[in-house]
Amino acid sequence: MRESVDINCDLGEAFGHWRVGDSDDRALMEQITSANIAAGFHAGDPNLMAETVRLAVEHGVGVGAHPGYNDLQGFGRRKIGATAQELTNDIAYQVGALREFARWHGARLQHVKPHGALYMEMAGNQELAQLFVNYMRKVAPHAYIFCMAGSATEMAAREAGHPVAREFYADRDYSENGSIVFTRNAGRPDPMGIAQKVVRACKDGKVATISGRDIDVEFDTVCFHSDTLGALDIVRSMREALVAEGIRISHISEIVR
Repeated sequence: MRESVDINCDLGEAFGHWRVGDSDDRALMEQITSANIAAGFHAGDPNLMAETVRLAVEHGVGVGAHPGYNDLQGFGRRKIGATAQELTNDIAYQVGALREFARWHGARLQHVKPHGALYMEMAGNQELAQLFVNYMRKVAPHAYIFCMAGSATEMAAREAGHPVAREFYADRDYSENGSIVFTRNAGRPDPMGIAQKVVRACKDGKVATISGRDIDVEFDTVCFHSDTLGALDIVRSMREALVAEGIRISHISEIVR
């Protein structure tokens, strides 16, 4: 059974006047310990990045860069054909921008978590994972890499001795191979159902797949998405259920040392 868990959320995922989801980032920030902040390619713009970083610092939330494919129209959920080096250069561009806003607001970069289709591509692409980890070792050796357990990303990070935090996806379904089921529209999930799923994962290390079979899950941080409808109700239900079971909500630095 897990004694404590970090809660992370993808935030700042808008652009100009355009917004997604039905929850306010400020309200969500009050419920989490790590923020994955969109860095301009799949969502986000300079003003929104600055404001989201400011909110994270104000609430004592860990600042993370959330780089994605250069795909505003598709919200970074469409795969783009590019070389591993080109994609790593895109990541460096976005991380550098977000880290500068963090420095401006007196914060350090706590973690980097690729977004959407890029996250999934890296999970199975050893060349991309290795290039990304090599980049992180040079420019942010103390920043965590958020990724799925058993992914190429985790393996490359551990081989290099780089800090890594494994994720459990609260508001996404799992396939039998342990990967998340990629979807463009998750609908409006039942907050209590998600809370029970997270508590079970923490207590038993199990999650039910879309086929109904249980699989083992290993994780340090629980992820949910601000663009999921009812995101605020989801995180409030999760927190209440976790606390009721004696599971602490902690910063990732207190969980993975």
